[in-house]
Amino acid sequence: MPLEVGIVGPPKSGKSTLFTVLTGAAGQVSGKEHVGMAAIPDERLAQVAQVVRSAKATPATIRVVDVPGSGAQLLGNLRQVDALLVVLDGFSGTRVPADDLETLKLELLVADRDHVERRLERVGKQAKSGDARLKAEVADLERLLAHLDAGQTLTEWEGELPPELEPLTTKPLLELVNGADAIDLQLEAELAELPPEEAAEFRGGGESALGEVVRRLAETLDLITFFTAGDKETRAWTLRRGRTAIDAAETIHSDIARGFIRCEVVRWDDLVAAGGHAEAARAGKQRLEAKTYVVEDGDVLNVRFNV
Repeated sequence: MPLEVGIVGPPKSGKSTLFTVLTGAAGQVSGKEHVGMAAIPDERLAQVAQVVRSAKATPATIRVVDVPGSGAQLLGNLRQVDALLVVLDGFSGTRVPADDLETLKLELLVADRDHVERRLERVGKQAKSGDARLKAEVADLERLLAHLDAGQTLTEWEGELPPELEPLTTKPLLELVNGADAIDLQLEAELAELPPEEAAEFRGGGESALGEVVRRLAETLDLITFFTAGDKETRAWTLRRGRTAIDAAETIHSDIARGFIRCEVVRWDDLVAAGGHAEAARAGKQRLEAKTYVVEDGDVLNVRFNV
C-alpha cells in the first residue's frame, strides 16, 4: 500500500489547489472525498532506469485524500491515513495561520473524543454477552474517555491505545502556509501546467511545492526509498526506515514475500557507475542478503522467490 496523506484546513485555504498540484487533478470522488495519486520525484530513478535500459520508469506514489469541509464526521474519513497536511491561509490577510492551526487541533481532539464515546457505546452493548475481552475493552475506553474529558490528548495517554480507534490526534501534522512568503499554491498550480524544464527555470532551480511536501513527509515518517530495476520496468518504492528485506518484498507483492529465498542488493550509485547488474556483480558491488537484512535508502533490490 502506498503512503497515504489527508489534506485538512479551513475553508478556502487552498486545500483543493494543493490537491491539484500534488495529483495533477487526476483524482476520483470517493463518497465525500477526493482521492488521487501523487508521484514522488526522485532524480535517482531515471539514472537507474537508463543504466539497466528499462522500458519504463515508475516513481513511488503517495495516495492523497482531500475531504471538503471539517467537523468530526468529515475528519473521521481520514483515520486510516499516515499523516495530515494542514493547509493554512497566509495570503488573504484576514486569517491568522497559528490561530487556525489551534482551531483544527481542537477539532481533531473533539473528533477523537466523539469517536471514543461512540465505540464505548457500541462495545458496551456487546459486552453484555459476558465476553471477558469486550469487558476489558469497555474498561479501557471508559478510562480513555475520562482522560479526554479532563482536557488531555491521546498523545498524552500512557497506556496502549486500542488499534481499532485509529485516532487523528496521534498522526503526524505537517503545516503548510499558503502564501507568497511560504508556498504559493496558486503559482505552483500554474507552473504545473508548464513543461518541467520551463517550470524549473522559472523557480530558478528552487524546490517545487510537491518536492517540499514529499521531503517533509519523508522526514516526519522516517521513510526511505528503494528500487527494483529490470529491462521491463524500474520502479521506486517507499519503506519505513529500519524495515527489512522481507518487508520490502511485502511492499512489492505479498506472493514475493511468501516465497522469499534471498535478495540481491546493490547501491543505486554503484549500479550506475558499473553500468548494469552484471558489471556490478563482477565488480563485487552486488551481494546476497537474507530476509532480516535492513534495507537502506537507495538500495536496488532483486528478490529471489519461489511460489
